[in-house]
Amino acid sequence: MTVRSVAPTAPAAPAVLPARCAVAALALAALAWAVRAVWHLRLFLAGEPASGPPDQGGGTHRPLTALEDSYHQVAAAGGVVTAVCAVVFLFWLDRVRDNARALSGSAPRYGSFWLFLGWIVPVANLWIPRGVVADVHRSVFPGRPLPAVVNWWWGLWLAGLAGGAGIVHADDTDEVIARAYTGVLPLLAADLAVVAAAVAAALMIRTLTAAQDEHLARQGY
Repeated sequence: MTVRSVAPTAPAAPAVLPARCAVAALALAALAWAVRAVWHLRLFLAGEPASGPPDQGGGTHRPLTALEDSYHQVAAAGGVVTAVCAVVFLFWLDRVRDNARALSGSAPRYGSFWLFLGWIVPVANLWIPRGVVADVHRSVFPGRPLPAVVNWWWGLWLAGLAGGAGIVHADDTDEVIARAYTGVLPLLAADLAVVAAAVAAALMIRTLTAAQDEHLARQGY
């Protein structure tokens, strides 16, 4: 993609506060997914009831057990925490992206709409979010390779998605319960990948924000 030289649309500003909020949100998200993993394991150890899975097929659902009902609550709470985390993370990314534009004097490779659509458009979501983060790094260190933590974050995130972690997976909660009864290992692997991705994302945020803010200070912002 062609990079065009343009004037910054917004003044640069330190991203310390957005970074701290994003790290805190990621910590909560990691905790939520760790709890989810515990419930997946509890379901597996309890074993499927004799009456079969919650979704009996043909639009029929049996009454949930107490453990299954609690899993619905855990999954719902985790979904809310994940949504909040996504909003806070994107707020940080938008801030450092604006700063990158001010520092480089060039338009980013990906337009503003990709900051959001890049996560949900099929196929494109396999590389565009990482590309947005890479642009932030290149605005400060154009000649240096990406920090390893960026690639760890993105690789773990994709592993979580590929494992059916429930973020973009088509299964509803009752179907995930059935999967936990019959084959919990892929679910646990996906859960742990998402937790590790959250930790890597927090480290990435601290690394990129510190480097960018130091560069902004040298530039007199």
